[in-house]
Amino acid sequence: MDGIDSRDRALIVATQGGLPLVSQPYHLLGEMLDMPPAEVQARLARLLDCGVIRRIGAVPNHYALGYVANGMTVWDVDDDRIDALGEAVGQMPCVTHCYQRPRHLPDWPYNLFAMVHGHDRDEVLAQAAHIAEVLGDAVRARDVLFSSKILKKTGLRLVG
Repeated sequence: MDGIDSRDRALIVATQGGLPLVSQPYHLLGEMLDMPPAEVQARLARLLDCGVIRRIGAVPNHYALGYVANGMTVWDVDDDRIDALGEAVGQMPCVTHCYQRPRHLPDWPYNLFAMVHGHDRDEVLAQAAHIAEVLGDAVRARDVLFSSKILKKTGLRLVG
């Protein structure tokens, strides 16, 4: 993709805070931006395909839903197996996101990260134990890092 045009930019600005919470969000966006709903969908699909936007999805406020314990589970697993292990962990219902990061030895041996949320710390620890079962003997070390506060809950924002 060579870049984004003015209509793409307007669509990005209009949706960066989320899709309108109506039964037909593409229709409302089309009305706001003077483009047919099919064009809204096509532009969003193209922007996704070329990587300008990463995803379209729900971002619930888990605190408002009662999930006040948030734990980043961190795992030291064999690099040769991390793709398969990460895929298995990332598909678990209790995991909201899962990714690989480099180790920083000797202080930080962890290379697999999986975020889980619970109503309390015990629930998060139980979920971490379930992840440990899935990872099995691949786990050499692990920990759970609990959030203490929200620092940022948005991505990059463009100015109209």
